[in-house]
Order: sequence, then C-alpha cells, then structure tokens
Amino acid sequence: MLQKLIIRNYAIIDSLTIEPDKHLNTVTGETGAGKSIILGALSLILGERADISVLTNKSEKCFVEAHFDVKGNSSFLKALKREELDEDYRCIIRREIGVNGKSRAFVNDTPVTLSVLNKLTSRLVDLHQQFGHLALEDDHFQMEVIDAIAKTGTLFQEYKALFKQFRNLSNKYQELLEQQTQWQKTSDYKQFLYDELHQASFRDHEIENAEQQLKQLNHSEKIISALQSSRVSLAEGEQPVINEARRVNLQLQSIADVLPEVQPLLERLNSVYAELKDIAAELEALEGSVTLDPQLQEELQSRLDLGYRLFKKHGVNSTSELLNIQSRLESELNETLSLAENIEELLKQKDACYAQLSVVASKLSAQRSKVLPDVVAKINKLLHLVGMPNAQFNISLTSLDRPDTQGMDKVQFLLDANKSGTFLPVFKAASGGEMSRIMLCIKSLTAKAMHLPTLIFDEVDTGISGEAARQVGKLLLQLGEFHQVICITHQPQVAAKGSTHFFVYKELDLSDRITTRVKILHHDERVLAIARMIGGEKPSEAALENARELVTL
Repeated sequence: MLQKLIIRNYAIIDSLTIEPDKHLNTVTGETGAGKSIILGALSLILGERADISVLTNKSEKCFVEAHFDVKGNSSFLKALKREELDEDYRCIIRREIGVNGKSRAFVNDTPVTLSVLNKLTSRLVDLHQQFGHLALEDDHFQMEVIDAIAKTGTLFQEYKALFKQFRNLSNKYQELLEQQTQWQKTSDYKQFLYDELHQASFRDHEIENAEQQLKQLNHSEKIISALQSSRVSLAEGEQPVINEARRVNLQLQSIADVLPEVQPLLERLNSVYAELKDIAAELEALEGSVTLDPQLQEELQSRLDLGYRLFKKHGVNSTSELLNIQSRLESELNETLSLAENIEELLKQKDACYAQLSVVASKLSAQRSKVLPDVVAKINKLLHLVGMPNAQFNISLTSLDRPDTQGMDKVQFLLDANKSGTFLPVFKAASGGEMSRIMLCIKSLTAKAMHLPTLIFDEVDTGISGEAARQVGKLLLQLGEFHQVICITHQPQVAAKGSTHFFVYKELDLSDRITTRVKILHHDERVLAIARMIGGEKPSEAALENARELVTL
C-alpha cells in the first residue's frame, strides 16, 4: 500500500506531499490542474525514464519519493531478496534527477537500476495504462483470476508441488540422456582400450620383471662363464682360494700357543674360510639357475614388445599405471551400464509422476471450466452497467499438450466490442478506457480472493455518465474495501464514492509562479466540489442537493 508520495521540483509542482488512505481515493480538479503531472511523477518511481525538461528550477534536482507498507506482500519481499536488497515491512523508493540530467534510483537507500526498479514496483503499483495492457495480455494473470473465482487454492498447491517434482525429474532425466549420449560417443573406443588391456592380462610388475629376466637371458653365456670361473677359482682350481685359506689357518694354529696375539686373527680367518665356502656354494646354485632357453627368451620379448607399445599408447612408464588405466576403464564402462539402469528407473519415476500430475490437472481443469459460464455472464452484466452495452466478453480455456506452471490449460480473455460476431483477445479489441473498465469489472469479482498492488485508474469513466458512471463508482468502492485504489475522475458519481477525496488545483506562489497544489476535501468542501462538477463554477441549489445526496449514498 502506498502510504506517502513526496514530489519536489517536478514540472509545475514545487513541493507536494500526498498521503492516500488504504481504500478508495478519488482525485478531482480542473483540466490542466496537474493530475496527470502527479501521475508522471509517480511513473518515475515505477521505472520510467527521466527527462531533464521536467525540472522547473534548473538549479535544483527533481526528487520523487514513495513510502510503501509491504507487510503481507510476499511477492515483493521475495523480489527484494532475489535482488539482494534489505527486506523490511516498510519500503522507501526514491528517484532523483540531477541538474545535469542524470537520474538515480534507490530502494531503501540502496542504488538500483531502472530495470530492477521496474520489476520491483510492478508488484506495488499498477497504473491502468500498464495494468490493462500487460495484465490482459498475461496468461498467468488471467489464470489467477479464474483460479481466484474457482477457489482452486488447495488443488492448485497440490498441482504446483507435483509439477515441481515432475520438472525436476524431467530435467534430471534429460541430463542423464545427454550424459549417456556423450558417453556413447567414446564408449566404443573405451571398450576397445579395455579389451586390449584385459587380453594382455599383465600382472603387477610383470613388464619390469620380464625386462630384467630378458636381460639375463640375453647375457646368459657371459653370466654362466663368470659364475663358473669364479666358483672354480674359489673351490676347484690348481690352487683354490678356499684351500689356501685352510692352509694359512693351519700354519697360524701351530704358533697360537706361543703367540697368543695370533688367536683373534685365527678367528677372523675362520670366518673368511666359512664365508668363502658359502660363496662357492651359492655361485654353484646360481650357475645352475641360469638357463639358455630361446623359447622363453622369445616369449619374454613378445610380452615386452606388447608392454612397451601399450606404455607408449597410454603415455605411461610402468605396469602398475597400465593396470590403473584398465581399472578406470572398467569402472567407467560399468558406470555406462549403471547410467542406462538409472535412466530407465528415472523414466519410470517421471512417468508415474506425470500420471499423478495429469489426474490433478484434470481436476483443476474441471473446476476452472465449471465456473467459466457464471464468470462470463457476470462480467458481461457488469460491462453493460458501466457503459459497454454492445460488448460481449468471453473466456477461452483450451488444453495444452504438456504440463505448464499453472496446469494443462491455456486461458485467454476475449472481447467482441461491437457485436461483430468476432472475438479477439481483449488487449486487441478494447480501447484504453474500455480496457480499464473491463479490468475494473474483473477485479470486482476477485477483490476478496486476490492480492493486488495499489491500483491507479486514470479517468476510467471517460466517455460515460449517468447510471454507467454510478456503476463504475460502485465497483471502485467495492474494490476499495479490499485494496488501495486511486482514481482520477471527472464524474461526480465516481468522485463521491471515495473514502478520501483529493482536490488538485493551481495557484500562484510567492514568486508569482503557477504551481500545483493538492488538498484533502472535508465534507462541505467535497459537496461544493462535486456540485461544481455537476453544475459549473456557480452550482445551483439543485446541484448542491444532488452533490449532498451523492456523498451520502
């Protein structure tokens, strides 16, 4: 709800503060007094582009500030959160135009862009120029109207929960399909690589061991010769080293009893003798283990060639790295199989959710369709009362092929403005004044059920008078019981319905400059103002009596 509007240095407005109440506020005044200028200033708050020409005093900036009570306006509070702005139940929106023509916008003292300002304030204020065209083009708004009248709240919440679940499952299913498509592009090659490694059947460290073993086989003759020569030198030659060590040992033993210092040397020599015997035995064993096997040599060379080729192919240098690649490929191929199973399971879940969603959507459609004839009849009756006797309103509700955020229905408000037999979308068939009256009729049916921003109607009663104007005033009064409404009017029947009556006028200020002023009319002032709307500047007693009657009703 708009609590206060402050305007400074805008066109012929020097300084102005307006505080509308929470019901129906009517605004009257002579043509040219500044009613449209006030709306122009308000449009800056709504995100319209600024023009330096609106600065009357070129040495001072233009300043427009609106205070809103947004408690209970969940849509606006969520929008604030999305824009990372401070959330509070009171919101102050300010627009400034500097003397250099530069414009700035603020929400709770935080600078914002015009696009952000427009998104936010569309949830706070609707001027009929915007409201009529945009709302009546918006399928979501039209469906909200039908749902408000059909009282689909609980059922629609159930549908929304199922639709959210269905959309999440559909998105996940699509992601997995895309993932599967990507994997399938490489799965054949991965399978080939895995099969190649699997068939190679390498064991841990096999290539490194084969490399060492083959090196031995390639030098087996040299190895055998060296081992044999060494063994012979130690144990079997003309003067074996072992026998010489034994001889030295015996010689030293012969003097050990007369030269005790020899005893430690004997012990060391005994150790050497024993060690030489062990070495000779191990040399003999090694000699026996070395083989000359051309077939084994060929087999090892073949394994090495395969291993080196796979090393190069995969850019690795060890058997363990090849086995890791094999393990990874196996895991990825298993994931591909698992992905197919997940896709199948997700498809079952999605189909089951869709079945539930379709049932709820059908109930929703039935509940909406049920109220359409009554809604159409009531709106047509109201249109005739507000001065559109030739207009025929209709609502088209058709089925969609797939679920949408508001169900499986498409709604469209249609109008035949002149009994032509041709129905067109309302925003194409109605004039500006007719659009605002159509919207007024629609809103009067949904006033209790729908949350609405502040509604501003600029001369909604243009082109009508008498009973039609009275009915417009009546509808505005009903709408004002549940929502804040501001209506600029030239019709006394409408002006008299306001819970607060603002009068816009021009006067000379101290500098002999014409400026716009606004005041709230009290009872007697209001009667006189409405009487002047009926009978001119000097109203007759009959006009005054008529005005008193209108204000009293």
